[in-house]
Amino acid sequence: MTNIDKPYEPVSFAKKHRISVEDATAILKEAAGNKKLADKEGRRVAV
Repeated sequence: MTNIDKPYEPVSFAKKHRISVEDATAILKEAAGNKKLADKEGRRVAV
């Protein structure tokens, strides 16, 4: 398994998008492992 295949961790995802860990956790749960969808939602929330 490469690094690309690993799911996001809520803390690192929150830092990446400058959002709360709670928001990150909710987004990652909703995205169910889909990194593209998670990143899109993370950008939307960060604005």
